[in-house]
Amino acid sequence: MTNALEIYQLLPKTNCKQCGKATCMAFGAALLSREVTIDDCPPLKEDKFRENYEKLSQMITPSGEASESGMIVHTEKCIGCGNCVVACPVNVAEDPYGAGSGKAPTNENVILRVEDGVVRLSNVNQCRRFGKNKIMCNGCIVTCPTKAIEFV
Repeated sequence: MTNALEIYQLLPKTNCKQCGKATCMAFGAALLSREVTIDDCPPLKEDKFRENYEKLSQMITPSGEASESGMIVHTEKCIGCGNCVVACPVNVAEDPYGAGSGKAPTNENVILRVEDGVVRLSNVNQCRRFGKNKIMCNGCIVTCPTKAIEFV
């Protein structure tokens, strides 16, 4: 997963504030959290930064596939093991006798479920990483053997 420092390395580092942020590092962090887009940095559009612009575009593009919580499930990597379903604390709280026990979810309130052999998202607004009271839960990520889940 891309981090703010990797993004910063490709920015102009002029701290020009044309993007509305105080520094290029602040812009990089905002870009990572999808508060801004690459095109919000006018200097990046200059010819001398064309290569960096293209690299950043490739780094940031996958976040377009992200859910509202920033979660991306790479279905091409998912093997449908269900580890994330069982590990998700929200799934356990919402469905203690189904998802939390290792069985398939028995209600519609869970966030993750295996359908057609891959993990699918539902009720993503219930994810602990969503909203203004978010916490950095990573239960689904650390239990995934194929690294099919990431947050951007």
